[in-house]
Amino acid sequence: MKKKMILVLDIDGTLTNSQKEISARTKDAIEGAMERGHIVMLASGRPTAGMRRYENELELKKYGGYLLSFNGGRIINCATEKVVFQRTLPSDVIPKIYDYAMSHNLGIITYQDDSIIMGSKGDQYIDIESRINAMPVKPVSNFLEYVDFDVNKCLLTGDPKIAEVCVEELQEMFPDLSIMRSEPFFIEVMPKGIDKAQSLDRMLESLGLHRENTVCCGDGYNDISMIEYAGVGVAMGNAQDAVKKVADFITLSNDEDGLVVVIEKFIP
Repeated sequence: MKKKMILVLDIDGTLTNSQKEISARTKDAIEGAMERGHIVMLASGRPTAGMRRYENELELKKYGGYLLSFNGGRIINCATEKVVFQRTLPSDVIPKIYDYAMSHNLGIITYQDDSIIMGSKGDQYIDIESRINAMPVKPVSNFLEYVDFDVNKCLLTGDPKIAEVCVEELQEMFPDLSIMRSEPFFIEVMPKGIDKAQSLDRMLESLGLHRENTVCCGDGYNDISMIEYAGVGVAMGNAQDAVKKVADFITLSNDEDGLVVVIEKFIP
């Protein structure tokens, strides 16, 4: 092997097909890359608990893979369970984010261990978050009183047209935070300087590796930073147009085993 590569994979719409499953062909290709000595990192806006299913399915603990959760708010070494990087939201901004969500009729949630903590009325988008992560929703009557723990991310939910406007307003109101849409109906609120690329860069530095060693694959808005950063940035065939514009390579869709094409082309 000429050099060790880091294969960084978004989960939803990238690693998984439309049924949220890893196809047998994609799984075999990924495991083959790990058997050849390459490193696999799953990089998602999901909470850590919502990534465990795929960590286990790919046997990342056995192969020494990594989980980058909360869009980069936390990175875990699967083999040791050690948190190798973490950033949390300043506690004084959470009431302000909550007030904005309530005044704009948005849903608001955060995460505690294996549960989703909901501080608003439920909506179809929170139901989606619960379902895709296989995590129960815990409604709380006083969100601000309940959330007395470190928070990697708050997630605001709403109709895509409303979310499109709100994300721009929030970015102007909170320039010291990292705020983006991961899906048209999800607004991710995270500490400043947190995105998939910046957190990946910190991990690579600790491993003595470089961005030229990375192949980053994704389909959503929150994947743009790591696709631009990567040695090879890959957009799935089903990716948002904005993602395709910044990619070095566009592969087949997540329902056509697009990752197999990537591994065969870029991971020796």
